[in-house]
Amino acid sequence: MLETATRPADVVRPSNGGPHASAGLPAADASGPRLTAEGLSCVRDDRTLFRDLSFSVGPGEVLQVDGRNGSGKTSLLRILCGLTTPSAGEVLWGGQPLTRVRADYLLELAYLGHAPGVKLDLTPVENLRIARALKRAREEIGIEEALERVGLLGFEDVPVRTLSAGQGRRVALARLVATRARVWILDEPFTAIDRRGVADVEALIAHHTESGGMAVLTSHNPVRLPGCQVRNLHLVT
Repeated sequence: MLETATRPADVVRPSNGGPHASAGLPAADASGPRLTAEGLSCVRDDRTLFRDLSFSVGPGEVLQVDGRNGSGKTSLLRILCGLTTPSAGEVLWGGQPLTRVRADYLLELAYLGHAPGVKLDLTPVENLRIARALKRAREEIGIEEALERVGLLGFEDVPVRTLSAGQGRRVALARLVATRARVWILDEPFTAIDRRGVADVEALIAHHTESGGMAVLTSHNPVRLPGCQVRNLHLVT
């Protein structure tokens, strides 16, 4: 069990008024590749969302990103996934630029965006079969067990479009359980989830990091992850 180590990010507003943030994260003792951001900047529609952003996340660590709407949280996560190119700076995986190791990195990545990213006409079981075919399946965890862990046992054979928004979100979360990825990047993973579901998702993240994984997530509310190394990065506008 890892010792809890929570510290707020160092956030600075430069004299020229541009947003700037640095997580100031120390290196972890655990072995394995790290996800590193070096001098990231993001400009959208001539507006600087953030600049000179540097941090590193390694095995057993969680980075929670927060900030007001429009501060660049989703843009940052999309950059970390390789879906968006930063205006400046670069993302490294295992010390190598993402552009050089993209294929290897994507095998290690699980991304949950604002939209669940599931096929509405398919059942939860069918969605997970596709996910396990596209990513590395966790052989020790079957599809039914993955659905049980997110509270969907009993709904496995109905079309996702007949489920509630929260249940649809749980189908997406079940992909995390059913596939093998070191890096979880989660954009508002608690959206549409009830109180009990929030505790279930927190338990999934805690188990993932205790097993040597890492996570970067956004949330407007504090996340309870006892026993995990949780650090906060606050984006300002």
